[in-house]
Amino acid sequence: MKKSLAVLAGVMLVTLSGSVFADEQTDIGQKIYERAFGRGCGSCHDIKSNPQLAELIKDGKLDRATFEKVLKEGKNGMPKAIEQIMEVAAVKKAGYGEDQAVDAIYTYLKSK
Repeated sequence: MKKSLAVLAGVMLVTLSGSVFADEQTDIGQKIYERAFGRGCGSCHDIKSNPQLAELIKDGKLDRATFEKVLKEGKNGMPKAIEQIMEVAAVKKAGYGEDQAVDAIYTYLKSK
């Protein structure tokens, strides 16, 4: 009985820690989206005439690799954004690298 409870407690701890990480990642992604470039990504991407990132990601039309490429290289009127993203205080505080920061934004947009 004690062994079963210990196993159950271990499984719950792993599950909860994964959930906490996902929540932290989504929170940091939201902060990036709201603060990058000083005015946030939404100042362009929440305007109807520009690409609606959350919709494109949810619909499977913008995969993670393409999203990262555009953030790093820019595209059409979209400037390179990775340097601005890495300057967001929440990214610095969390000690995120570029891949983690991109994952955070992508996860946030997917949940939006």
